[in-house]
Amino acid sequence: MNIILFDQDRKNLLPFTYTRPISEFRCGILTLKEKWEKRIEGAKFSYLTEDYLQDKYPVVYAENNIYLSANLLSSDEIVNAIHLLQDNDALHTEDGSLIAFRSSKKLDLKSFEAINCNSIDFSSSVSSIENVWDIFSKNGEEIEKDFDLITKGRKTQELDDTNTHIGNRLFIEEGAKVQAAILNSTTGAIYIAKNAEVMEGSVVRGGLALCEGAVLKLASKIYGPTTIGPHSKVGGEVNNSVIFGYSNKGHDGFLGNSVLGEWCNLGADTNVSNLKNNYASIKLWNYKKGGFKDSGLQFCGMMMGDHSKSGINTMFNTATVVGVSANIYGGGFPRNFVPSFSWGGSEKWTTYQMKKAFDVAEKVMERRNVEFTEVDKEILRHVFELSQDYRNF
Repeated sequence: MNIILFDQDRKNLLPFTYTRPISEFRCGILTLKEKWEKRIEGAKFSYLTEDYLQDKYPVVYAENNIYLSANLLSSDEIVNAIHLLQDNDALHTEDGSLIAFRSSKKLDLKSFEAINCNSIDFSSSVSSIENVWDIFSKNGEEIEKDFDLITKGRKTQELDDTNTHIGNRLFIEEGAKVQAAILNSTTGAIYIAKNAEVMEGSVVRGGLALCEGAVLKLASKIYGPTTIGPHSKVGGEVNNSVIFGYSNKGHDGFLGNSVLGEWCNLGADTNVSNLKNNYASIKLWNYKKGGFKDSGLQFCGMMMGDHSKSGINTMFNTATVVGVSANIYGGGFPRNFVPSFSWGGSEKWTTYQMKKAFDVAEKVMERRNVEFTEVDKEILRHVFELSQDYRNF
């Protein structure tokens, strides 16, 4: 089976879609693509996304293709339904949203606006990532689903007697290290991946996904549901947040109801507000609307795109949106929409020039033995151009 994960409504999911297809979002333990791979064993998966991303995330066509919406969170019901599709059949939700389409044609993203097909209604409920805040809002449910997918029929590594565990939803992969920690899985599953580490004095209230090679530093305080992506390092206090991977919040400070992309770094004592003083519904910058959109949430912290950084003692307002490759520092609160390639803080902003941004990205990635490739540079160059109209300092 050749499955092509096609993006829908990408602009609504910026800044995270600047640098990746939607199926590379992490929600729960796994990325959206990895969830499908677990449910449809042996299938081949590829991406249908923006042209400037296709070199890094290629699309592979076959004689018979199933185009599957990348925004969807996987389920066995959808898997069963797509197995039954015949050529030119399209599966739609009750409100008309496209779930999947089977075709021998080589389609691009624009083709889905006018496909001529045999429409089939899907009566079961679906869950999907439609807004950036869905990533943390739906994280708890996805941790539980992914936990069952990954651990079914397997045996956990045992905790040593320096730790305290309350509950029965804990799984520790071989090679993980956990010492002198308190883990409470009565409020949600706790998954600790291969080569991850929980240092002494850390307190975790599940759910938690600590992905491969990730680290909870000394005396961390984690409230679930929280996901710490591969090779990330986290300290201080974190609540209901998702870190995609390779990002650091290594010191004291609070991060709540937030999403960080890859290669981000929050300086020591960076704090993110996740609740307005008047307890009002939170509005945050939306690229598709070109203004602030009401989330309907009372708690929402920060959305930070890839390669962005904050200096020590930085304070972020409730519902701050930070683009790609921004460098934020100084006293006071910075604006609550920081465009990509911005440099500055509450007093002054300027453009973060690409050469400097590339130098930093190369050094940061080299420390994790990851190459900053020409393809990566081309993606960031494109993001620089796409975001230039927002940098009207």
